[in-house]
Amino acid sequence: MGNFFLYLAVMAGVTYLVRMLPLVLVRRRIENRFVLSFLYYIPYAVLSVMTFPAIFYATGDWRSAAAGCIGALALSFFGKSLLQVAACSCLLALAAELVVRFL
Repeated sequence: MGNFFLYLAVMAGVTYLVRMLPLVLVRRRIENRFVLSFLYYIPYAVLSVMTFPAIFYATGDWRSAAAGCIGALALSFFGKSLLQVAACSCLLALAAELVVRFL
């Protein structure tokens, strides 16, 4: 139980430092185009890095996961809404899973 509170304190400290340090270190508006571009794309990169591995372990077979992923990428490329992309990719993964299981 003692380790839990130690881990909790370390986690809280790291979380606080990550949020507090930019406010302390950067006093003026950032005008560098490279830094602004970097900061703009960081959330998308982190979300992608966390999501893509989970996609391929979400189903029982990598082929059905790949079918859902490819369908989602194609639909999002053509500008469909998030609900349409999610629903169609789930249906594609389900259909591919059924085809893989019964063939």
